[in-house]
Amino acid sequence: MARIYRMKLIEGVAEEREELLEKFMDDPHSITEAEMIEVIRTSTLNMTVTPVMCGSAFKNKGVQMLLNAIIEFLPSPLDIDAVEGINPKNDQVVHLHPDPEDHFSALAFKIATDPFVGRLCFFRVYSGRLKAGSYVYNTATRKKERISRIMQMHANKQEPLEVIEAGDIGAAVGFKEIHTGDTLCDEKHQVILESMTFPNPVISIAIEPKTQKDIDKMSLALGKLAEEDPTFKVKIDHDSGQTIISGMGELHLDILIDRLKREFGVECNIGQPQVSYKETILGATEHREVYKKQTGGRGKFADIQFELGPADNEQEGLQFIDQVKGGNIPKEFIPSVRKGFETAMQNGVLAGFPVDSMKVRLFDGSYHAVDSDQLSFEMAAKIGFKSAARKVKSALLEPIMKVEVVTPDDYLGEITGDLNKRRAILEDVTAKVGFQVIRAKVPLSEMFGYVTALRTLSSGRATSTMEFESYEQAPDFIAEEVIKKVKGIIS
Repeated sequence: MARIYRMKLIEGVAEEREELLEKFMDDPHSITEAEMIEVIRTSTLNMTVTPVMCGSAFKNKGVQMLLNAIIEFLPSPLDIDAVEGINPKNDQVVHLHPDPEDHFSALAFKIATDPFVGRLCFFRVYSGRLKAGSYVYNTATRKKERISRIMQMHANKQEPLEVIEAGDIGAAVGFKEIHTGDTLCDEKHQVILESMTFPNPVISIAIEPKTQKDIDKMSLALGKLAEEDPTFKVKIDHDSGQTIISGMGELHLDILIDRLKREFGVECNIGQPQVSYKETILGATEHREVYKKQTGGRGKFADIQFELGPADNEQEGLQFIDQVKGGNIPKEFIPSVRKGFETAMQNGVLAGFPVDSMKVRLFDGSYHAVDSDQLSFEMAAKIGFKSAARKVKSALLEPIMKVEVVTPDDYLGEITGDLNKRRAILEDVTAKVGFQVIRAKVPLSEMFGYVTALRTLSSGRATSTMEFESYEQAPDFIAEEVIKKVKGIIS
C-alpha cells in the first residue's frame, strides 16, 4: 500500500515540472528525493500544492516528520515580502524587514500559564532583536514592559536565551500586561501589526465549585484561562449571583472545565448550556428624556433629545452621532451621554439580551448651570434608551453555526433529514471516495447534543465540525418561546 501511494506522490510531483514529467515517463524511480523536495517546496510557495502529513500529536507519531516538512516546504522569513504595519502616530504604512539590525517589532500570539515559570507570552519577532532584561513598548496598552527572561520552548521544556532575533519565536516572562494580539516594539519606532479579531462567545453555562473552599481557587483559575483564551469569557450574573462562563461551543467549554479539574484541581458543578442571543432594533423614533431629581441642596438635571434607530450597514455596537448645536449640551457632557447608551445596550427591552448594534443621533437638549453633571446625562441616556426602544420594533438574533459533516454514503439521507429538523439550511453536498461532505448553516440552539445524535445515526462512522458563522434574526415562534422562558425565570 505504501508503494502504491508513494508512486502517486511521485506522479503528482512530476506533473508540477516538465523535466520531471519526462523523467517519470522514462523511469519513475529515477526521480530523486532531493528533486521531489525542491518541487514540493516551490509549488507550496506558489500555493499550487498543499502538503498533507499523517500523524498523531496525542501518540507523538509523525511530529518530527511534520517539523522537518515545515523546514523543507514552508517559506522562511527571507522567502516572503516585508511585513506591513501601521505607524500609530501618523497612520502611515511601515515595512518590517526580517533583519536583526532593524528596529524591534514582534506580535504576541499566545498567553499561557506554566505551573513553574508563571505567565508566558509567546511572541514572533518580525524585525530587530530583543535582549533579556530589556524594555519593549506595547502599542495596545501604550505602556512599557520589562521582559526579564526570554525562553525557547521545546514542548514543556524551556531553554533560556540571552537574545532573540528576527524570524524567531520565543516566550517572554516577567511582563505585567500583555494580551493575545498585542504588538511589541521599540518605543521610538512604534508600529501596530495586523491585530487578531476574535468572535464573541455564543454559548454560556453556569458553573460553581463543588466545595466552598474552592471558590477562590476557581476564580483564580478562570481568570488565568480567560487571559489565555480571548474567546472565553467569565462574568458574574448580578441577579442570581452565579458565575457564568461563555465560549464558542459545547466542546470548547467541556475542554476548559476538564482543564479546571486537571491543571487547577477544581471540581465543578455545571448548569445546562444557554445560547447567547442578542437583540436588534428594526425601527426608528425620536425621543426626549428629561432627568430631574431634587432632594434638597444640589439636584440632578439633564435634558436630551435624540433619534434611535438601526445602525448603518456593517456597523457594530453603538453608532453615536453628535449633532448638538449652539452649546445646548456642553461638550464635556457628550461623552457621558454616549457612555449611558453604551451601558444601556447591555440589556435590551425584549428579553434583557445585549443589543447587537444601533444608531443614536443626539441633536438637542438643555442643561442647568448648577444641577447638571456628567452622571445626570449618563442616567438620562440610560432611561431614554429604555423608553425609546419600547416605541420601536425589536427582534431577537440567534447565533448561526457553520456545520460540516463527513459521512459514508449509506447514512446521507438520515443525516440530512436530521439536519432539516434542526432548522438547517443545506448549502452543499460534495461526493468524495466512499463519503459525502454536507455543509450547512444551523442555529446553535438546535445543535446541543448533536455529536451523540450523529454517532447514533451513523453507527459512529460520521464526523462533524462546527464554527460560528453569524447572528441572524430568529423566527417569531422561536423569539416568543425564548422571551417567555426568560420572563418566566425572572418572575
